[in-house]
Amino acid sequence: MILIIYAHPYPQHSHANKRLIQAAGELDQVEVRSLYDLYPDFALNVEAEQQALSRASLVVWQHPMQWYSMPPLLKLWFDKVLTHGWAYGQGGHALRGKKALWAVTTGGDHHHFELGNFPDFAALAQPLEATALYCGMQWQPPFVLHGTFNCDPVTLEAAAARYHSQLSAYLLPQAANESTAALAGGTHG
Repeated sequence: MILIIYAHPYPQHSHANKRLIQAAGELDQVEVRSLYDLYPDFALNVEAEQQALSRASLVVWQHPMQWYSMPPLLKLWFDKVLTHGWAYGQGGHALRGKKALWAVTTGGDHHHFELGNFPDFAALAQPLEATALYCGMQWQPPFVLHGTFNCDPVTLEAAAARYHSQLSAYLLPQAANESTAALAGGTHG
């Protein structure tokens, strides 16, 4: 199962993230948890979030880039949900072996990420990648859609198709394994 932790502070104003979520929702075995819809008061239900994480084989953190970082509710989600003894530390193995994917949209084009001493978009992924690895997760190459402020419908549809395809590829090996197990069970059965 794919779990998308979606954090857009103004989802009603989003065209890019909205379309990506629609594309993901076309797949079976995808659960979307829209943090700003679920927790407008920022009072997270940690147990519900951990239960959702436990069901997933792929966890997607999807959000718009805000000042070269994540929206505040997503940061709070990391701080509160990924607890010691559950996600990391002694006895903290709940996320071990799960895949982690960062799906991020940016208003700016590629050149907006060539600033500073580390001019590379990958540098911005390092905090999320380190978090995933610290929790024993398998970091996946990020899904990035740049230039959403000026994104035309053709580009947006191509991005949605690419996102749909990338997510469905994570479901294929699982589906193949389940089919093989069912066949093996039927043969011995």
